[in-house]
Amino acid sequence: MELKWLLDFIALSEHGSFSKAAEARYVTQPAFSRRIRSLENWLGVALVNRDTLPTRFTEAGESFTESAKRIVNDIHGVRDQLHEQKNARSLVFLSQHSTAISFFPSWIQTLSPLIDNAMVKLVPGNLHALNETFMAGSGDFLLTFSSNTLNTPQHKKSQLCIQVGRDTLVAVSAPNEQGDPMHRLDVNEPCRLLAFPDDTYLGELVKEQALSVLPSHYRYQVVCENEMAEGLKAMAVQGFGATWLPSSLITQELEDGKLVLIDDKLPPVELRILLYRNRHNVKPEVKRFWFYLAELYGQQ
Repeated sequence: MELKWLLDFIALSEHGSFSKAAEARYVTQPAFSRRIRSLENWLGVALVNRDTLPTRFTEAGESFTESAKRIVNDIHGVRDQLHEQKNARSLVFLSQHSTAISFFPSWIQTLSPLIDNAMVKLVPGNLHALNETFMAGSGDFLLTFSSNTLNTPQHKKSQLCIQVGRDTLVAVSAPNEQGDPMHRLDVNEPCRLLAFPDDTYLGELVKEQALSVLPSHYRYQVVCENEMAEGLKAMAVQGFGATWLPSSLITQELEDGKLVLIDDKLPPVELRILLYRNRHNVKPEVKRFWFYLAELYGQQ
């Protein structure tokens, strides 16, 4: 049994269709269907009548709906009680790997007077995985990159949000002996590219705002994928290929000449850095910190 199966089933009961429920849970419909089937296999009964449209529950499914909600509420209640005991006076930040490394350390240091001796806990991860954790009520805040053209799932849900910074994804490569980019766009051969996976937020962003606008006569070949920007940076420094990285992450490498900017054929991608607050959190230290941030950044 997995908790997400119960959350999927509850979403299906609320939305009435597999497609709408899958969208609400931020998974593909095939994956969502497999998870509902896994729940049925674990319970040993069919919950959904798949021979009818629109979607209808079986008698067992109808009776299980309230039980599923009660089980989820009980689990969250126990977790909240344990968190209150263990994490008294704490601020728990969920963060994309990139923002956790390039932005969070210096940012939280400047805000140390606002923390008021609370313990700071940072949980880095992939945005899609963190989103599910955050939507389930875990963590006090979610720190993430965003853009004006590709909103995060939280932004679509109108979560409490403050913009706390800006960054830029820039195309870089290790230099050759002449100090020019070792890897760059050329009409004669494809550019070796180090990329974020397409199913990550930054991967989707680079594909939409940079790769899709390249002139058709320029080609590239993805030779390495890594969802962690630090991993891509290390590969780029070794000369394995070109990549897009947050400029805040490579300041020292650019100053030391270990990486150089590639020409404007590979356009930069503007980023906002957003902090989301868990709506259901009632910890006083979280409320105080959020109030201070709203005043500091002049946002509601």
